[in-house]
Amino acid sequence: MPDIPWMTPTAPDSPDTEVYVMASRFETRTLPGALRFFLKAPGIIGQIRKAPGAHGAALRARVPRRTFLTLSAWQDRDALHRFAAAEPHRSSARAAAAHMKESAFTFWTAKASDLPITWAEAERRLAAEQQRQGGRP
Repeated sequence: MPDIPWMTPTAPDSPDTEVYVMASRFETRTLPGALRFFLKAPGIIGQIRKAPGAHGAALRARVPRRTFLTLSAWQDRDALHRFAAAEPHRSSARAAAAHMKESAFTFWTAKASDLPITWAEAERRLAAEQQRQGGRP
C-alpha cells in the first residue's frame, strides 16, 4: 500500500524556526481494523492541509502488517492539540481506538531546516520512547 509522502501545508517563517514534531506508531488487532484506519487517512490529510500551524505531515501505511506510522511538524504544541481536538481527527481517533492493539507516541522539537524528518529518525525515537516506558522496542 502506498505511503502518503511528506507534505508542507504551511512553511515555517525561517529555517531557524523551532517546530514541534510528533511521531506515532499504531498497530491494529485485525486486518479489517487496519483497512478502516487507512480509509480514514484522506480525511485526516485534508484536515492537516488546512490546519493552522501545520508545517508538515506524512503517513507510512503497512496495511497487511496492520501497522501505521505518522510523522508531523507543527508551529507549537498548541497547534497540534487544536488539530487533534478538531474534526475529523477527533472522531476518527476515537473510532480507531476500538481496533488498536498497540500505539506509541513521541514528541520533540527541531529546527525547520531539519524538515522533513526522516522515517529512520522517527522510528529511532519511537523505539527509544517505547523502551523508556518499558514496552517492546
